[in-house]
Amino acid sequence: MLPKLFHSSGRLLGRSVIRPGERYVSSISSPASLNDFGKQHVTKGLARISDGVMARGQGSYVEYLDGKKMLDFTCGIGVTNLGHSHPKVSKAAAEQCMNITHVQCSIAFHEPYLRLIEKLLPEMPHRSLDSFFFWNSGSEAVEAAIKMARVLTGRQNIITMQGAYHGRTFGAMAVTKSKTVYSDGVAPLMPGVFSIPYPFWHQLRLPPSTPSSVLTDECLYQLHLLLSQQTSPKDTAAIIIEPVLGEGGYVPAPKEFLEGLRAVCDQHGILLIVDEVQSGFGRTGEMFFIEESGVRPDILLMAKGLANGFPLSGVVSRKELTDKLAPGSMGGTYAGNAVSCAAACAVVDAFREENILQNVKARSQELFAFLNDLKQDQTLAQYILDVRGRGLMAAMEFASSEAPGAEFDPATPKALTVKKGIASRVAKKCIEKGMLLLTTSVYEVIRFIPPLNISQEDMKKGCEIFEESLREVVREGI
Repeated sequence: MLPKLFHSSGRLLGRSVIRPGERYVSSISSPASLNDFGKQHVTKGLARISDGVMARGQGSYVEYLDGKKMLDFTCGIGVTNLGHSHPKVSKAAAEQCMNITHVQCSIAFHEPYLRLIEKLLPEMPHRSLDSFFFWNSGSEAVEAAIKMARVLTGRQNIITMQGAYHGRTFGAMAVTKSKTVYSDGVAPLMPGVFSIPYPFWHQLRLPPSTPSSVLTDECLYQLHLLLSQQTSPKDTAAIIIEPVLGEGGYVPAPKEFLEGLRAVCDQHGILLIVDEVQSGFGRTGEMFFIEESGVRPDILLMAKGLANGFPLSGVVSRKELTDKLAPGSMGGTYAGNAVSCAAACAVVDAFREENILQNVKARSQELFAFLNDLKQDQTLAQYILDVRGRGLMAAMEFASSEAPGAEFDPATPKALTVKKGIASRVAKKCIEKGMLLLTTSVYEVIRFIPPLNISQEDMKKGCEIFEESLREVVREGI
């Protein structure tokens, strides 16, 4: 029996009418009625890809109140990287709950906070990253980075990337350029934000096969043009980049582009903010994707997989920079919560003890081999435009005649026969067949974000569900 709910809103709840000023007890006795209650009372501004109430999760699977069990290829959008309810992480959090749950960061240190720094220092992609601040979410980490960049440089302007996603709070929303839905009706946004193309062939109207050197040259040219025409280097505080474009389409940045950004930042005293909120913590096969390039961030952002489901984000920089911040200028009531930090300590331990990165690389080879085989399949090839990503952050893009700019883009001629919506239709089929899967970007893109410790058997099962769903959609007509 589900718990009884108290209400005084005057709305219909089950079969009971609750009138203003009255206090009634309503018993919601079934998963369906609880789901309906959520639809009635949870703000419409939140969206969901599945119907029902999720009740529990274990490893690569989640279960709903009605008993439905689903293979999870979303990980809560790249959060439960070690799977749901990882025993070491859950145990660490539970034990911390029995000691102290909240130590406000402006009052005192707490041990899990400091132990987490101790564990993270060897994992940093550059040894200069030695000063840490923990907050709750990726968006808050972005807000902190923007504030730090402006304070530390005495400059106001921020350069972001076309297609970037950094969050939905005010500053983070201003540097987010992946979809207009995140800022519709909110203008004026935070001023002082400029954008350049990301080295993604779509944004430059070039074929998917375009060499990364060509994409890099064009985007760095646009950056130099921007610094000459729109925001002077002496007014520019930072460049912020996702080294693997997330919501914008799962596109890894070429090494030479990241190196080019670093060179521009060094030349002009601009800070380089690397947002690894989604790509960090093993998602790409390295602890942080930026390691692949060897490029040094001035500020590194992490969240999502950091605490495997407990709310925690990190802002990491150089002590020589953060020592310039005024005490009290950073902070937050729940920043660096003790339970979340204890969970994150267990996450780092699990990565080391359970060979997580090796599993990512093995399962990644299987996933990409599968996706590329589909791309070569004679019955499917005309519909598949691109397979890309890194590690277990993978994407398949479908051709579409209704993609943004398709009517002007001679680089994608096979897009002329496919209508908009194929990605969402395939994802919906997968959900119907028992696997959670997400789309992403303004293009027709499916993204694969399975747990990093997923078994070979579950990877195979997920691939089979996806292929079956895709073939059904093709047979139904697209």
